[in-house]
Amino acid sequence: MGNAWRTLKRLVKFVKECKEVKELKKKAFSSYCSLKEVLAKYGITNGVKDIPQFLPETHKINDNDTELQQCLTEIKRRLRTMGTVVPDSNEAMRCEFISAILHSAILYVKEITKKNITLDLQFEVVGEENTGRVDYTIRLFDNSQEYEIICITGEKQHQVAIGFAQNLTQCESACQTNKKKRKVSEAFESDYLYGIVTTGVDWYFILYTTEGIYCTSKTEYHISLTESVLDNDTELCTNLKRLMEVIVGLLKDKVDVNESPSKKKKCLQ
Repeated sequence: MGNAWRTLKRLVKFVKECKEVKELKKKAFSSYCSLKEVLAKYGITNGVKDIPQFLPETHKINDNDTELQQCLTEIKRRLRTMGTVVPDSNEAMRCEFISAILHSAILYVKEITKKNITLDLQFEVVGEENTGRVDYTIRLFDNSQEYEIICITGEKQHQVAIGFAQNLTQCESACQTNKKKRKVSEAFESDYLYGIVTTGVDWYFILYTTEGIYCTSKTEYHISLTESVLDNDTELCTNLKRLMEVIVGLLKDKVDVNESPSKKKKCLQ
C-alpha cells in the first residue's frame, strides 16, 4: 500500500510539472510581430489586403441618441485638454478616445438587449499555445455568471500590421477559452467572435471563425480627432455615428446568436 501511494504521489507531481512546463512554453501575444507568420496559418501569403473581406453587421443609431451625444461630448472634452491626435501621439492618449467610444457602444447594447456585458482592461486570455493580457476584452455574461468573450480590441499607435497579427492570435485564444466553457455537446461546433484593431483614428474589424478569418481592411472607418472639430463637429458626428453603428451591430449580433443557435449556424455558413 505504501509503495502504491508513493508511486501515485510521484505520478501526480510529474503531471503537475508537465503542465507547468507547457504553460511556460506558451508564447506571449506581444511576441507576434510578423503578420506573415500568423496569416500563413490561414493559407494567406501576403498582407492585410489579402484577408477575405466581410460586411459587418450594423445597427441604426438616431442622431440625437444619448450615448452617441455623450460620446461626442467626451471626445471633444479630451480634445480640449489633450489636443489633436497626431501620428506620433502615444498609446495612452489614443486609449482615452478609444475607451470613450467603446464605453458608449457597450452601454447602448446593454440598454437595447438588457444583457450583462462588460468591458475589461488588460484582461488575461489564456489559449492552448498563446497567452497574455488584452487591451480591451468585451464579455457577455449569462444568468449563472458564466461568460463568453465576444470581442477583443487592440490599440496600435501606428503599426497596424502588428496589430492584426496580435489581434488574430488573441481572437484564436479567446475562441479556445470560450470552447472550454461549453457543454460537451457544443464543444465541437463552429464558433466565431469579433476583433477590432485601431489607432483611435482608423478602425479595422475582424471576424475570426474556427473555419477562417475575415476583415474590413478595404472599407474605411475613420474619425478625425483634431481640434478643428471643436468649431464644427458635423463630420466628426457623422463618422462617429457610422463607427458606433458597426460596433453596436457586431456586439448585438453576438448577443442575438447566443440567444438563437439557429442564427449562429446561419452566420457561419
